[in-house]
Amino acid sequence: MIDEFAKSNLHGRLRRDREALLWKLDGLSEYDVRRPLTATGTNLLGLVKHVATVEARYFGEVFDRPSPEALCRWQDSDGSDQWATADETREQIIGFYRRTWEHSDATVNELPLDASGHVPWWPEPHSHTNLFAVMVHVLGESVRHAGHADILREGLDGRTGLRAEHEKQIDEEARAAYRARIEQAARSAAGLKAQRLSHAT
Repeated sequence: MIDEFAKSNLHGRLRRDREALLWKLDGLSEYDVRRPLTATGTNLLGLVKHVATVEARYFGEVFDRPSPEALCRWQDSDGSDQWATADETREQIIGFYRRTWEHSDATVNELPLDASGHVPWWPEPHSHTNLFAVMVHVLGESVRHAGHADILREGLDGRTGLRAEHEKQIDEEARAAYRARIEQAARSAAGLKAQRLSHAT
């Protein structure tokens, strides 16, 4: 009973975060979903492509259920799963992600939580694992990258939230006042620290 409860909860959270990640692309231009938004090149469509690849590998080859999607060997991974080439469409990458969900969900649904898996890119002795550990790992990856997407999207147009139905109208004035409050607290804390240091010398 506890296994089914754990599997259902982990799977439910994974499904929720998949949708949240895709929602971060809604309404953005081709340029904005693709352009690098950090010094290391992190971009929204690349996050979707990367998480799709992660799922395809972990719920595929780890359990000897290779993904039907074309993937390079994990040994040959070169970071190209983290950005979209000019000739890859948004629809292709989203389609890849959704088809990967179907394959991943079949693995989750058909195997027990203690089903043995092998992750060749994990160091020994951790490479021999089970479905429960892989579900926790993939959920962690998905949550982490959905969080990245939250920040990137907020930086682009101020939109925030986990689901479209919970999104609230942006109150620019209230946001600015809230941010100013936090800025003032940070400046005050820095000033107090400087005072303490000067008194200590």
